[in-house]
Amino acid sequence: QLQLVESGGGLVQPGGSLRLSCVASGVTLGYYTTGWFRQAPGKEREGVSCINSSSGYTYYRDSVKGRFTISRDNAKNTAYLQMNSLKPEDTAVYYCAAGTYCVPRHWGQGTQVTVSS
Repeated sequence: QLQLVESGGGLVQPGGSLRLSCVASGVTLGYYTTGWFRQAPGKEREGVSCINSSSGYTYYRDSVKGRFTISRDNAKNTAYLQMNSLKPEDTAVYYCAAGTYCVPRHWGQGTQVTVSS
């Protein structure tokens, strides 16, 4: 059974950085696309970034372009989201998801990211 576990969230000041990790078990993550989503209080869940390492395809929502970088280490069955120049509006619960064509099918439990001074 596929399981995704996120880590790396926390409290950071504006302008700071965090790296989120998503470790997969029960499946080879390389068989799926891997996406990062986030949900802020009172808002709908939104896609942040996605990667298909087989094709080299990556997606970023406009508001994070140039600040966030998605990557994946298939040998470690782990995906990452490097987040730099964080802003208060990046505050949310961040989820990783494995899927096909960046359509999520399996979700992690989420990790809280809070950007505040």
